[in-house]
Amino acid sequence: MTINKILINNYKTKDIKVINHKNPFPLECGKILPELDIAYCTYGKLNNTKDNVVWVCHALTANADAKDWWDGLIGAGKLFDPEKYFIICSNMLGSCYGATTPESINPETGKSYGDTFPLVTIKDIVGSHKILRKYLKIESIEVLIGGSMGGQQVLEWAIQEPKLFKYIIPIATNAKHSPWAIAFNESQRMALDADPTFGTDAPNAGHKGLEAARSIAMLSYRHYVTYDKSQKDALSKIEDFRASSYQKYQGIKLRKRFEPLAYYSLSKGMDSQDVGRGRGSVKKALKKIKAKTLVISIDTDVLFPPSEQKFIAKHIKKAKYKIVKSNYGHDGFLIEYDQLEKIIGKFLKVK
Repeated sequence: MTINKILINNYKTKDIKVINHKNPFPLECGKILPELDIAYCTYGKLNNTKDNVVWVCHALTANADAKDWWDGLIGAGKLFDPEKYFIICSNMLGSCYGATTPESINPETGKSYGDTFPLVTIKDIVGSHKILRKYLKIESIEVLIGGSMGGQQVLEWAIQEPKLFKYIIPIATNAKHSPWAIAFNESQRMALDADPTFGTDAPNAGHKGLEAARSIAMLSYRHYVTYDKSQKDALSKIEDFRASSYQKYQGIKLRKRFEPLAYYSLSKGMDSQDVGRGRGSVKKALKKIKAKTLVISIDTDVLFPPSEQKFIAKHIKKAKYKIVKSNYGHDGFLIEYDQLEKIIGKFLKVK
């Protein structure tokens, strides 16, 4: 393996390192990636007993710099303090923040994969994490934590290597992606496909499609109450509504930092979530988890509703279940730091 430090998409990723895994990587879909780039970030140091590892799995459009996007939980004086823990986060395979992605060069052709990039599932993403774990010589993980698509990785990994983890904390996630959530993702992919430049060599290819896709996504990430409290117009009007400008703003904001093909690919990866595939059933798969488990819901989450987390907690032995109250819907797992710190800290017995 080779290792490089890079700055990706002008984002705050100066601390992210990338290793190049030269061996072929078989995917669940049956295809093979000739090699892998695995981007990751670490904070703190491994202690003498090597039992202070916290591994963070990120969600759809985040990156390996977890301290940047989850700064309410990670950092000096926070719940996961680098002075106490060795914290690791790895960019998802298929993402555009250092991992192998549709924009990467296929060494077999000398050209970017583009729309020939194969389907990458949650199992494949976990497979790349396992390569990094071995590279870093990590033999045990104290805490495995993640929300949304990150929580999907948490469950899959805890099933694959049940003895590796002491605690796992899946947040606002599911064990099998629902028809409702798949429909949201398909609608976003339809928006991308409707952009005639998507997947072409045109300047800014797919940008308008990505903006529209993100606007659709926001309706699943937030809640009626969120918009009513933050986007209501003070005066009566017939056009130029705050909610309209907010949707456009969110689309442009993502377009400036993310790649359309990566978004398309990762959304299909999210849809693949089914821990029961090849294991008899979802219930049987969840019973394989041995780690002490805390499952957390967001009460206003319409994308991953609390019923999904209750199901997870019910079928993992002695799992604890907690619910966070929020006006922010699914995005509450990125916002409600005070509640999360209190709930998680109590579970981990962190003062």
